[in-house]
Amino acid sequence: MLKFDQVLHARLGSLKEAVTGWSEAVSKLEKSKEKAESGLQGKADKADWKGENAGVTQAFVRKTAKEFGDALTEATSIRNILRDAESEFQAAKAELEKLVAEAPGKGMRIDQQGAVSHLIRPDSRSKDYDGPKPEVADFEAMNAAIKAAVDRANNADDVASRALRGLVGTDKNNFSGTKYDSLAAASKAQDAEDAHAAYELYKKGDEATPAEIDKLNALFKANQKDPYFAEKFALEVGPKGSMEYWADMGDPSDGSRLGVDHRDKLKELQTNWSMTLATATHSKSPEMEQWKADVIKAGSEPIQTRGTSPYGFQVMSNLMRVGDYDDKFMKDYGNGLVVTERKMTHDGRLPADRAWHAMGGMPSHLNWQGGDLGNDPMIGFMEGLGHNPKASTDFFNSSIDLTPENSKDNKKLDPFDYFTKDREWPEELNDKGDRTKEPGYNALGHALESATTGHPYDAETEGLKDVRTKENAEIMQKVVERYGSDPKYMHEQPGLDDSLGKMGAAYIDELNRSLETDSDSSMEEVDGSPFGNNDDKGNSRFGKEFDTGLLWNRGDAVNFMGIVSQSEAGHSTLSAAESLYTTSVLDKVGPKPGTDFDERDLTDARTTLRIGSEAQGIMDGSRMAQIDMDYEKDSEEHKKAVAKSTEWVKFGVGAVAAGGVVALTGGAGGVLVPLAAETVGGAVTTFIGMEADDMAEKYEKDELLKKKSDDLKAEALDSGKENSLRPGVAYATDPAWSVDERRYLREELVNYVRTGRLHAADNNLPDPYEKKD
Repeated sequence: MLKFDQVLHARLGSLKEAVTGWSEAVSKLEKSKEKAESGLQGKADKADWKGENAGVTQAFVRKTAKEFGDALTEATSIRNILRDAESEFQAAKAELEKLVAEAPGKGMRIDQQGAVSHLIRPDSRSKDYDGPKPEVADFEAMNAAIKAAVDRANNADDVASRALRGLVGTDKNNFSGTKYDSLAAASKAQDAEDAHAAYELYKKGDEATPAEIDKLNALFKANQKDPYFAEKFALEVGPKGSMEYWADMGDPSDGSRLGVDHRDKLKELQTNWSMTLATATHSKSPEMEQWKADVIKAGSEPIQTRGTSPYGFQVMSNLMRVGDYDDKFMKDYGNGLVVTERKMTHDGRLPADRAWHAMGGMPSHLNWQGGDLGNDPMIGFMEGLGHNPKASTDFFNSSIDLTPENSKDNKKLDPFDYFTKDREWPEELNDKGDRTKEPGYNALGHALESATTGHPYDAETEGLKDVRTKENAEIMQKVVERYGSDPKYMHEQPGLDDSLGKMGAAYIDELNRSLETDSDSSMEEVDGSPFGNNDDKGNSRFGKEFDTGLLWNRGDAVNFMGIVSQSEAGHSTLSAAESLYTTSVLDKVGPKPGTDFDERDLTDARTTLRIGSEAQGIMDGSRMAQIDMDYEKDSEEHKKAVAKSTEWVKFGVGAVAAGGVVALTGGAGGVLVPLAAETVGGAVTTFIGMEADDMAEKYEKDELLKKKSDDLKAEALDSGKENSLRPGVAYATDPAWSVDERRYLREELVNYVRTGRLHAADNNLPDPYEKKD
C-alpha cells in the first residue's frame, strides 16, 4: 500500500525507461513474428515431410512459430500495462504536487505524511492578520483530494502488479499469450476472474470447508465496491442462486457444521455478500434491471432446502442488512414486500408472524449478524433502509399501492403509519434465546434515523455534515407527532427509545426554536429567534414556509422531549445534545470574547441559556417521574436509576466536532447534534474539554443504599441544574475575557439558567408510562 510521501516523491524515470524498452522489444518481436510466420512456418507448411518428420518436426516448427506470436502479445501487454501505470502514477504525483503548492495560499500546510493543518494557527495570528482563514469545509476538501490521488496510485499499483505476475506466469517454457490493451482492460479481466472464482466456491454451498469460506470472504472483501465484479458475480449466481445458497446455509437440519463451529465466518460472509449485491444493484444494464425485477418476483416464492422452506423475501432481506443499495430497487423491493405480507395476512386480519414464521419444524437461521434469526423479512429490510438514507426517506414519505394489478381501487397504505402503529411486529428469538419484539423495533429505529438525519444510522463520525432536507424534516414531523402523542408508542416498542433520542438530538435546534414560543399551539417562531437552522439571510434549509414557521408547536416539542426522556437512553442523549447545542448557540450569538459589549448585546445569550435550562428541566422531570413509576421507592433499583440520570455528561467529553455537527461518541455512539455555526467556537471547545462528573461515580454501593430516594432525587435535580450552567460557564470562562467580565457574565447568565429551570415546572409534562402486567 503506497503512502502519501511515496506517491509525492515517486521517481518514475526507471518506469518510463521500461516503457521505452518494452516498446522497442515490441517492434523487434513484430518483425520476428512476421519472419517466423512467413518464413519458418510457411516453409514447414509447404514441405512434404513423411513419416516421423511429419508428426514431430512439423508440429514443433508450428509451435515454435506460434511462440513468436505469443511473445509479441505478452510483450505488448506488458508495455501497455507499464505505460498506463506510469501515466496513472504521474497524474497522482502531479495532483499531490499541485495540492502541496496551493495549500499555503489557502492558509493550510501539508506535512510529509499528508496531514493537513493550519499554516498559521488561529490562536497564533496577529490582530492585523488578513490572510486566508480556511474553514472546516476547506480542510475536508483538501483531505478528500489527497485521498483520491493516493487511491488512484494504489489502484494502478494493485492492478499492474497482479497483471504483470499473471503475464509472466508459471510456465518457464511458454509465453502466456494474454492480451491486455490497457490497465483498465486488465482490471476488468481480473474482476471477471475473481467473480468466476467466487462462483466456483459458491457452488460448494454448505459443503465448503472453513478455508474455502475464508477464500470466498477474501474475494468479496477485495472486490465488494468494484461494480464490474459485483455485477458479474450477481448475474453468474442469479437472483434465486443467492437465495438458495443462503437458505441452505441457514438450514439447521442438513448436518453442516459451519453454522455451529464457524458463526464468525458466516457473519463475515453475510456482510460481504450483502455489500457485493448492493454494489451490483447500481448497474443499469438490461441484465441487472432484469435481475432486480426477478429478485422481487421471487420474494413471494418458497426457497426449498432439505429441512426448511423460507420465502425469497425472508432470505433476501438478510442479504441487504448492510451496504449501499440502489435507492429505486430498495423502494420497489419494500413495496413488493409489504404487498406480499398484506396478501399473506389477508390485508392485516392475521398477525404478521402467521405469514413468516414456520408453523412446524425448525426455523431457518438466516441472519448471522446477531439480534435475531432473520425470519421476519421486515427486520432485514429496515436495517437496509438504515444504511440507505435516500431510500429510507422516499419510502416513509410515500404510499404503497396494495393492489398494483388494479389501478382503479386506489387501495393505498402509508408505510410510516403501518410500521410505527398498525403492524403487529412478531416476536423474534434474540441472542439470549428469549422471544422479544426488540429486534424489529430496533431495526425500525435505525430506518427512521437514516430517514430523518440523511445519514446511515451507524455512519462513521469523521467528515459528517448536517445534510437534513425538507424531506427528512417531513418524516421527523411524523415522528414527533406519533411518539409525542402518547407514551405507549415508545414504551410498547422496545428497542426504539435510543433511536428516538438520536433523532431528537439531530433536531435539537428546531425543538429549541419551538420551546422559545409563549403559546403551546402557535406555529410561528419568536421574531429573531437565535435557534433553528436559518442561514444569514433568514432562509430555512427546510423550505420558505419554515423561515419563520415551526416544524411543530411548543406543546408537541414538550411532549416529545418529555416522553423520549422517560427512558434512560433518551434522557441521556437528549441532555447531552441540548447542552452542546446551547453552547454552540452561545458561541454564535453572544458577544465575541475580548470585545466590548453592553447590556443589550446579551439578550440572545440570556434567551439561549433560559431555553436550554428549561429543556433540561423538562427532561430531568420526565425521567424522575418515570423512575418513580418503574421502581419501588427506596429500592436499590430506584436509587441506581436516579444516580445514573446524570451520567449523560460523559457523552460531551467524547464529542467530535466537524462540519457543522458535533458527534457524541462517549457512549451515545454516533449521535449527530447540529451546531449553530459551521466553525466550532471557543465555548464548544471548552465545554467538550470540561471534566465530566456524575452521581453514579460519587457513591459506593453501600453509601448509595443508605440514602433515601427523595434525597438522591434532590441531589440529581441539583446536578441537573448545575449541568444546565455548563454552557454558560464554558462561554464566560473564555481566556479572552477579563476577570471582571468573567465574573459579570457568570453572575448575569446564571440568573437566566435558574429562571429557565423554574419555568420547566410550569410545563404540563406527559404522564409516565405505567407498565401492564
